[in-house]
Amino acid sequence: MKKNILILVTAAVIASACKSDKKENKADETSTAQDTTAMAISEDNWNKLFNGENLEGWKAFNADSISDQWQVKDSVIAFTPAEGDREGTENLISEKTYTNFELSLEWKISEGGNSGIMWGVQESEEFSEPYLTGPEIQILDNKLHPDAKNGEVRQAGALYDMMPPSEDKTRNAGEWNKTVIRINHKTNKGSVRLNGTLINEFPVHGEEWSKLVENSKFKDWEDFGKNREGHIALQDHSDEVWFRNIKIRELE
Repeated sequence: MKKNILILVTAAVIASACKSDKKENKADETSTAQDTTAMAISEDNWNKLFNGENLEGWKAFNADSISDQWQVKDSVIAFTPAEGDREGTENLISEKTYTNFELSLEWKISEGGNSGIMWGVQESEEFSEPYLTGPEIQILDNKLHPDAKNGEVRQAGALYDMMPPSEDKTRNAGEWNKTVIRINHKTNKGSVRLNGTLINEFPVHGEEWSKLVENSKFKDWEDFGKNREGHIALQDHSDEVWFRNIKIRELE
């Protein structure tokens, strides 16, 4: 009799444990499914600005075609300036225009090199360069380019000539850096993250923005930083530079 009772009790315990395991497994499956869905939604918010294969979605500033100075190889956009005397620059701009957005990309600069990322760029024959209208986040070899000695507002991660980075988080020339630029006119905030660290924050319009412009080289530039909507630009500053993993998400 005691033996039968022991068997019944053991069976009941095992059955209860099995039910508990099933509930936990089901909960784990539900949690995993929710996490996967959340990740998918998060990724869906991003759109590739560079497909890794060609320059579809990009164009040369004020031109109908892109020269072989800009090439795609191994999922990287590489800019190599033509040898000898060049007739002006060849900046790359997005075909689409953006207003409020978050831009994520990786870049590396050549030794002693200079380049930049601009937004709010207006394309017109009256503007010879994207920087005449679009503010720039500086790309620079801080160690060897002479512009780095002209103040922190000229160094990598700076809102060029307007707001310096809080610290230097750049890697050596020839090494990849990840930059995330956020521009939001609704909240009047812009920011730069470099290699995972928030290094710069600034207004993007209004009185405080006007003060930044007034204290910069752009104070007499009539059309500089005036347009909230514009193209994204990758700068030709006559130095080799590379870009990859370029994606953007528009902010509501």
